[in-house]
Amino acid sequence: MINSERKIAEVIVDVPLMQTDKPFSYAIPEHLAGLIEVGMRVHVPFGSAGRLVQGLVVGFLDDFNGELKEIVEVLDLEPVLTEEQLWLADEMRHNVFSYKISCLKAMLPNLLNSSYDKVLVHDDGSEELWSSLSPEAQQSALKAVKAGEQTVRYLAKSKENRKTEKWLTATDKLADFDFGNRSKKRLELRDMFLGLGREPIRKKDLPFSREVIKFFIDNDLLKLEEREVNRLESAFDAVEPDQAKQLNAEQATAFQAIISDRSRPFLLEGITGSGKTEVYLQVIEHFLKQGKTAIMLVPEISLTPQMSNRFIARFGKQVAIMHSGLSDGEKYDEWRKIRSGEARVVVGARSAIFVPLTNIGVIIIDEEHEASYKQDSNPRYHARDIALLRAKRQGAALVMGSATPSLESRARAQRDVYQLLTLTQRANPDALLPKVEVIDMRSQINEASANFSKPLLAKIAEKLERKEQVILMLNRRGYSSFVMCRDCGHVVECPNCDISLTLHMDTKTLNCHYCGHTEAIPQVCPNCQSRKIRYYGSGTQKVQEELEGLMPEVKILRMDVDTTKTKNAHERILADFGEGKADILLGTQMIAKGLDFPNVTLVGVINADTGLNLPDFRASERTFDLLMQVAGRAGRADKLGEVLIQTFNPGHYAIALAQAQDYEGFYAREMAFRQKLAYPPYYFTVQVLVSHKDEQVAVKKSYEIAKILAGHLTDKAKVLGPIPKPIARTHNLYHYQLLIKYRFEDELEEALNEVLDLTQERENRDLRVIIDSEPQNFV
Repeated sequence: MINSERKIAEVIVDVPLMQTDKPFSYAIPEHLAGLIEVGMRVHVPFGSAGRLVQGLVVGFLDDFNGELKEIVEVLDLEPVLTEEQLWLADEMRHNVFSYKISCLKAMLPNLLNSSYDKVLVHDDGSEELWSSLSPEAQQSALKAVKAGEQTVRYLAKSKENRKTEKWLTATDKLADFDFGNRSKKRLELRDMFLGLGREPIRKKDLPFSREVIKFFIDNDLLKLEEREVNRLESAFDAVEPDQAKQLNAEQATAFQAIISDRSRPFLLEGITGSGKTEVYLQVIEHFLKQGKTAIMLVPEISLTPQMSNRFIARFGKQVAIMHSGLSDGEKYDEWRKIRSGEARVVVGARSAIFVPLTNIGVIIIDEEHEASYKQDSNPRYHARDIALLRAKRQGAALVMGSATPSLESRARAQRDVYQLLTLTQRANPDALLPKVEVIDMRSQINEASANFSKPLLAKIAEKLERKEQVILMLNRRGYSSFVMCRDCGHVVECPNCDISLTLHMDTKTLNCHYCGHTEAIPQVCPNCQSRKIRYYGSGTQKVQEELEGLMPEVKILRMDVDTTKTKNAHERILADFGEGKADILLGTQMIAKGLDFPNVTLVGVINADTGLNLPDFRASERTFDLLMQVAGRAGRADKLGEVLIQTFNPGHYAIALAQAQDYEGFYAREMAFRQKLAYPPYYFTVQVLVSHKDEQVAVKKSYEIAKILAGHLTDKAKVLGPIPKPIARTHNLYHYQLLIKYRFEDELEEALNEVLDLTQERENRDLRVIIDSEPQNFV
């Protein structure tokens, strides 16, 4: 970063509007001269009222014509954003239609986006809150910190956001204090500390009562201090170190290619169990030995302890973990570990692509086909696009791996934009690909069960008798899909959204999975007052109860959004299953990927059809990917695995080709469909979603936007809509959408910025417009 003595700073203010999507110039007051750097946060007066807002310094000017307001306060002692991150925000702004401040804030841990204080630590260990210092004292402290004479740490608003441990050290008074002869415990504690000299000891490690320790502190015999600790330290200490494995011929070829050539990104297509992770580990190790760093991205859904522990086992405390299951404080700890250079390998979900690593040797995206790499709220970036930018800028290798690559990535490999590497054998030579059987549920009328065919029940019983384990996947959560009256057909719906409510028996409520609305389960029909209210469909909770009724001795662990709400629940469930505390792991999509349990020999898919009939052109691809991934959980050790897929559509090509585990066949079939209908990867897409509480306004504004687009696009582009979204109302808003399909449109960016301009007009303040480049979901 450039330290500047210049007088004018360029600041992006934290006011996400079209009119503020540019830097504003502020004078640097004399007392802050030389202390402000690019990438720091500041407080500046903004607007006619001069209210203080947070901003980010993005550059400096030598001169300015006219009067300028002054920066009021510097919030950081060192930059929180790197020059590369500022550059990324500029690049993102061209195809991620969010304001630049939103892009920049996405790169910071939440604690730096919220209000907090700083603590100034003096040489003698005493501390002062920054907010309690006078402006003159703050200025003096800033200079002292710059000179390395004092230190500062951030303090979040609530104490829970920083973890500390209490340590005790003997004072000069301890040796001369008269304890008398009657206090045996006090004398023991005194002797312990006299033996330690000035060595501190952690308070929780002392085998003495609180009262005894308090006596020493109150009499100034022991000095108490709080030390901030990394909240994830214990997780690292619990992992056994691991050594690199011998690569087979295919793995070795892939490894050699990746470390030798950075001219193009790599697509590593490897069947489940082919050892892609071991290739990643050894590639990272190679670059670490060269003094470089690495980013390893995994989908949020499969960032299991199994995956993160493999990296910790190999690279120890050089690893930082970043995912949504961490508290804000934990994320902040890991961010500081990365920022300071202590962490050289970052393993994380989508947002980890923004971490402030320098000298990156390799970026790896595992399960690159996953939709969760696309952010579904502002800013709507795709982690793969950011990875491409960063790899090119830093000269890093980029590796995208999957058993079922997205059609977009595979098409780029076909055109040599990406270099294709393949792994066709399982890494464990004793682990054979599982045998996959499709069960036609149309011919399986099972009186005893609504969810389990007789063949699946028989297979479960067979595996349990052999003391082997089973994974069952159901592609939904909750107890039952919906509640319906058998007399009048009324379905209980959310009052805010056009969607039926889902039954949750643990809370005895009906819940909306869109807006969060909850209500009690009705005893009579709200429409006709009939008592013939019934539950239809099956959720994980209901399937668990049914299976326990059919097999009373079976031990089942359920893993879905509802059972993993509490912190570390995900880890506990998987650890219990891995230790053999349950026979069956029953769950939603989150159990389909990344799990490796040697004793699992059967995977059952209870309802393969759930996603097939969604109004989304990727529905078949998602179903195929999911079935291929979940099938890969079976038979990963020396026991042969079996997969049973229950379906009402056994002839559908996504299911038939998943049974044959034929990715090439699916790729050819699906690409023909995409070409015929002008969908990605043959065309690019942009979705424009228009929402308003008044449906007529939503329709009118949608047509206004369609007219703006028509004025800028060529006749080669296709604009579909506006039409209502498949779920046309949520959160009391009506939703209409347009879809732009195009190949080369020079004025598209200008057109979409004009659409953003439309939302700034006074009459449109209640209008919500979302622009989503390459949307991953249409439902």
